[in-house]
Amino acid sequence: GGGDNGHNGLKSVRAHLHTGDFYRVRFGVGRPTGHHAAADHVLATFPKAMREDLAVEVQRAADACESLITQGLAATQNRFNS
Repeated sequence: GGGDNGHNGLKSVRAHLHTGDFYRVRFGVGRPTGHHAAADHVLATFPKAMREDLAVEVQRAADACESLITQGLAATQNRFNS
């Protein structure tokens, strides 16, 4: 559940499912610096120095998805939101 916070991908999922009743795993990429547009920041190529860290975080997000399916919401929140 939760709102889409202006996220067009979530708006699309909500529209296709005809409900907002679904779980999601959020993955942050930080905020733009200066006067850069948020969309440009989110869609930009990650700097080389960040790519190794990114791979670790993508794996963590995948693990959270698997946990959500196999262990349920409460156990996953306890494990990954601490």
